[in-house]
Amino acid sequence: MGLEGKRVVVIGGTSGIGFAVAETAIGDGASVVVGSSQQANVDGAVGKLGQAASGRAVNVRDEGNVEAFFAGVGAFDHLVFTAGDWSNLRTPTALAETDLEAAKGLQDVRYWGAVRAIKHALGHISPEGSITLTNGTIAHRPRKGTPLSTAMAGSIEHLVLGLSVDLAPLRVNCVCPAGIRTGVWDSIPEETRAASFERMTARQPIARIGEPAEVAEAYLYLMRGGYTTGQVLRVDGGGPML
Repeated sequence: MGLEGKRVVVIGGTSGIGFAVAETAIGDGASVVVGSSQQANVDGAVGKLGQAASGRAVNVRDEGNVEAFFAGVGAFDHLVFTAGDWSNLRTPTALAETDLEAAKGLQDVRYWGAVRAIKHALGHISPEGSITLTNGTIAHRPRKGTPLSTAMAGSIEHLVLGLSVDLAPLRVNCVCPAGIRTGVWDSIPEETRAASFERMTARQPIARIGEPAEVAEAYLYLMRGGYTTGQVLRVDGGGPML
C-alpha cells in the first residue's frame, strides 16, 4: 500500500530527518505539507521539494497557533512529528545540580508539542490514516547525567501506547533513531565530527552513522503499514543491543 494520492503533514519537515521524510513521501506519490517555526525555513524547504509540497509556519509551543495551523492545512491522511528542541540535552547534569524550572522545557516541543499537534489534527486527519512521533535511543540507553532526558524520550513511547488505543482505528506509532548525520553536526569541524561518529558507532553491528534517508524509510513503513499500531520502530544500527 503506497502513498499515491495521500496528503502528509510533516511538522519539523524543513530539515534533517523531517525533510528526508517529506522528500521520500513525495517520491512515493504523496503531497506534503511541511511545518516549522520559521517561515523562511518553510519557504526554503518547499522550494527544494517542488510542486508536490506546500508549507506553513507553526509554533508548537502555542496551542492557538497549532490550532490555526491545522485549520489552514485542512484534510489530510498522515501526520509525522519530528520537531524537537534538544539544546538542553547535550550536557549531562547531575540531578542535584539541575534547574528544575528550566528542565520543564525539555518536554515542551518533543512531547507537549506533539500532544498539541495531535489534539488539533484530529478534526482534519483521516481515521484510516496514521500519526508517527519521534523519540531517541536515550530512552533505551540512558547515560549518567541524563535522567530527565531519558524520561522525556520514554514518555513519548508511552504516549504512543495510550493514543494507539484511545484514537483507534487511527494508527499511532513512533520512530526511535540513533545518531543520524543531520545538519546539527555541520557546526562541528570535520575532523572532530568524524571522531565523534566513530566513537558513537564503533561497537554497533552496523558500525557507521545513519543517514536521514535511511530513517525516513521507517516513517514511510509506518504510514503505509495498515496493520501496525502502538509500535516503536528503532533505526539505530543495532547499538542498543550491546
